[in-house]
Amino acid sequence: MDSRFIQKEVDLKKRMRHLKIFQKDIKETFVRSSGPGGQNINKVSTCVILKHIPTEIQVKCQSERTQGLNRYRARYLLVAKIEKQRKAEKERAIQQVEKKKRQNRKRPKFLKERILQGKHKQSEKKSSRRKICSRDVDKDI
Repeated sequence: MDSRFIQKEVDLKKRMRHLKIFQKDIKETFVRSSGPGGQNINKVSTCVILKHIPTEIQVKCQSERTQGLNRYRARYLLVAKIEKQRKAEKERAIQQVEKKKRQNRKRPKFLKERILQGKHKQSEKKSSRRKICSRDVDKDI
């Protein structure tokens, strides 16, 4: 094997360890690939399907002619997808915290006054739409 490929595999394993993705959590399946390739495609199961059980993320790789390279690429894609999902979850949590901060922030005085003016106008509109009763007329007189 090529020393660069071995180094890439070592780096991928470090990345998996860092993200706490364990081999026991990954279900690996081999299937025959489709597409051009002739006899090799018909005889060897080079397509790799990986499923990360805790997150239910599934990856399929059949871009290379050898099973070993497809296994590496599938693992790489799986780690990238899991990393992307975790990053999105972190960002979502941060956004929720920031939203709560904005909601609880004290409003400036001029903004409070403007909101109150809008509420007064709305209440005047509503009171002008009421039916006129005899007791309302008596109060005005």
